[in-house]
Amino acid sequence: MNDSNILSASVYQLKDSVNYAEGSIVSKIVRKNEGGNVTLFAFAEGQNLSEHTAPFDAMVYIVEGEANVIINKKPHHLKEGSFIIMPADAPHAVEAISKFKMLLIMIQNKG
Repeated sequence: MNDSNILSASVYQLKDSVNYAEGSIVSKIVRKNEGGNVTLFAFAEGQNLSEHTAPFDAMVYIVEGEANVIINKKPHHLKEGSFIIMPADAPHAVEAISKFKMLLIMIQNKG
């Protein structure tokens, strides 16, 4: 399933594939299926995702800007080009230090 206009076998620049919106968070699904999903986000400065958990591992890759990714109450400062793995069931949150874009890759565990 593909809910975006991002097509297979086409070249894209991540930075140009989602736009900022003042005072909000914009998300764009790149791919979503039974195995997981890939979503591109653009956070305006000062925006955040409050603490929550997910039942599977997730990787955050910073495409542009800077953010804090808080995992188990510990902040991790990420800049463009860096990434972190958020473990399944670990409380985590995301805070925009500046406006930033991130790619979120969630892979569901097949038991």
